[in-house]
Amino acid sequence: MGNHHHHDHTPHHDHGHDGHHHHHTTGNIKVAFWLNLIFCILEFAGGFFTNSIAILSDALHDLGDSFSLGLAWYFQKISQRKRDKLFSYGYKRFSLLGALINSMILLVGSVFIAMEAIPRMLHPESSNAKGMIIFALIGIAVNGAAVLRLKKGSSVNERVISLHLIEDVLGWVAVLIAAVVMLFVDIPILDPILSLLITGYILFNVVKNLKHSLTILLQAVPIDINELELKNKLLSIPSILDVHDIHIWTMDGDYNISSVHIVLEEHTSLEEAENIKLKARKIFQELRVHHITIETESPAQACSLQDC
Repeated sequence: MGNHHHHDHTPHHDHGHDGHHHHHTTGNIKVAFWLNLIFCILEFAGGFFTNSIAILSDALHDLGDSFSLGLAWYFQKISQRKRDKLFSYGYKRFSLLGALINSMILLVGSVFIAMEAIPRMLHPESSNAKGMIIFALIGIAVNGAAVLRLKKGSSVNERVISLHLIEDVLGWVAVLIAAVVMLFVDIPILDPILSLLITGYILFNVVKNLKHSLTILLQAVPIDINELELKNKLLSIPSILDVHDIHIWTMDGDYNISSVHIVLEEHTSLEEAENIKLKARKIFQELRVHHITIETESPAQACSLQDC
């Protein structure tokens, strides 16, 4: 793994500043991961100790987050590897694996918690409100610290993770409020209600993330790229008669790839063709497509090769 840092000086990669930045990112993710994981184990114990299913569902939420932190940290390291014989596109898509694995864990966990919480709606058991308050305060402190640590970061991964952690803080605020209410008024049903709300929220996010990951895996055109706009911009280049067989997909939601056939006027010289390709590449790059393959054709042979 130590041998993949030689790529930083290649002129056509515009990330000279990435070396220390990635290191910093991984460092931040690492701290947040350990904070979360250790706290998570405490939480599960706390959930059983205070007999609070809401704390258990928050613990699941946190476990999901520490898992996605751990996987993000691991896959962040892997996805920086350069392409090799095995993966000619490099390792960027590995970051999706993290999301998929994590979604599965959360799905299974949520089902378990719902199975626990629904019977409790019918037969509420009282929970230890004082203990819940203590745990909620620790929860707010730990996750708050992790948020502040990641707030400084700028990578997409870090932004996503600090959002996760802010959700955790809000989850704990909810537990705190419920516990304070239960301290003064005996409404044990508050606990399973809160638990189902948190679980519903987890499931809502899981479905959203799965959808996103699957569209990427199924090679959908990236959401932020308008194929029609791209086609029209290419057609506005003088000498381009037609554009077809456009394919655009994304490796990880960030790094986009495209291939296209352009039909050039009859007597275009090689030099002119190269020039036109340069203009076309510029258009692709402006629309955030990074890896472009352009095939040129003359009107006579336009797509005799395949049925476009």
